[in-house]
Amino acid sequence: MSLSGTLVKQVTILSDGDVFHEIFRYRPHHICDMSPGNIKGVDLHDGEWGTVGSVIVWDFIHDGKSKVAKEVIEAIDEEKKLVCFKVIGGDILEAYKTFLITVHVETHGEENVVTWTFHYEKLNENIDDPDSLMEFCLNVTKDIETHHLPKSE
Repeated sequence: MSLSGTLVKQVTILSDGDVFHEIFRYRPHHICDMSPGNIKGVDLHDGEWGTVGSVIVWDFIHDGKSKVAKEVIEAIDEEKKLVCFKVIGGDILEAYKTFLITVHVETHGEENVVTWTFHYEKLNENIDDPDSLMEFCLNVTKDIETHHLPKSE
């Protein structure tokens, strides 16, 4: 059984893909307003929003428990609408030696596809794959989408 793995999931959103990318790049601290049941807060620990090398701390609810993830922005590709975060502290590293999270948005007219990719290395073979964490990210994605859809009267 391999300790290293990659998990990839895609979800189509009806809201603007450019706005979605911009939120993860420049305004992740606004996600707690869009997904309050999942994200309690996002704080800039070091650097500037939307800049490679900046450190962000996420305070979130996962599997019914309060958790924290400290991440550094590893890469930003504006053309591909991609942001890559490397987890450098917090609860995720209790189970994983390394954990990279990439959120990538593809825009094709009205259709926008958000792709979440996890690259990880488990601390031992008894650790589960991060499927529930991926489900969490997909739920946050849907909350952001719902927040940005036109409100019906």
